[in-house]
Amino acid sequence: MPDHLLLNGKKFYLDEIQHYSFRESIPLDGYEAKTLEFCKNWLQGVQEFPVQTSGSTGTPKLIELHRDRMEASARRTLRIFDLQPEDRVLVCLNTEYIAGMMMLVRGLVGNLHLTIIEPLGNPLASIDPAADFDFVSLVPLQLQTILEQTPEKVPKLNQMKAILLGGAPIAKPLEEAVQAWEVPVYQSYGMTETISHIAVRRLNGKGKSEFYTAPPEITLGQDDRGCLTIAAEVTGQETLVTNDLVELGEANSFRWLGRADNTVNSGGVKVQLEKVEAALGEALAELGISRRFFAASLPDEKLGDRLIAVLEGTPLTDTEEANLQGKLTQSLSKYEIPKQFGYLPRLPETATGKLDRRSGLALL
Repeated sequence: MPDHLLLNGKKFYLDEIQHYSFRESIPLDGYEAKTLEFCKNWLQGVQEFPVQTSGSTGTPKLIELHRDRMEASARRTLRIFDLQPEDRVLVCLNTEYIAGMMMLVRGLVGNLHLTIIEPLGNPLASIDPAADFDFVSLVPLQLQTILEQTPEKVPKLNQMKAILLGGAPIAKPLEEAVQAWEVPVYQSYGMTETISHIAVRRLNGKGKSEFYTAPPEITLGQDDRGCLTIAAEVTGQETLVTNDLVELGEANSFRWLGRADNTVNSGGVKVQLEKVEAALGEALAELGISRRFFAASLPDEKLGDRLIAVLEGTPLTDTEEANLQGKLTQSLSKYEIPKQFGYLPRLPETATGKLDRRSGLALL
């Protein structure tokens, strides 16, 4: 079984982590110290762990997670992706938040080889080129950056058992790019309160689906708004009510439609911002325009909510905007088409790398 982990290229033995006996002999930066502090607490049997929610859709808050629930979540992931002792995993998500933290737990619970690096746009650019991995969890922007900056790394990705994407919607061009890959690529559904993902959907290959599937021990339902409810060991079997609008399917599955708090009323018609963003992504890709964006609304005396699209980078030309509007008419109703385009040099992000609509609107 692995007796050590690698953190930013430095080797730390698990017994020295448990007793924190390396502090003077190996210089640490802040991120390394916090990561090792978590591992120390886990190895010493600590039962509760504080973790910050991301704040992507609400005010960030600190919650306590129980060890037994974290173990249940980790074992489910190990089972779903057939991760076996001695398998090699790359941890390149922020370990102070749930996605990165649970990668550490999976490694410690499953006796996996852990290679941990600070979160970077292109995590494969900073590690040993000869290193091979069986599993990695990424945000979509990291995978997109790998493809753009180091396409020669794709064979390395194809050797893995699985790639798990989460934390943000997946742009159409990225989803199309992974269709030819051999490695199964999955999109996750979960949150801090569910201790990482409770369902996944396959993005490529034979099992490709628009529906997320949860294992049988997860109980799914809907409230009167049509939002997903979840009960499982990770929630203490209590029913967690989400703000995610879904369509329930067969075999413990659901299609994600968007967030209830992203439903706006424009001219008396309810519009789901996620639908607008999906159409924007396809239209921009067809026009050969590569940039990040989000849809939002501003108060309007006549319409109630005026739809806008905020794009990263320099403003499009009048012709490009007109072409974009034309593309959008092919998939959206007149009420769903943004009435205005706004631009920011860089779109703000939360600490976990998600686009922050609220901050973006404030900057705009």
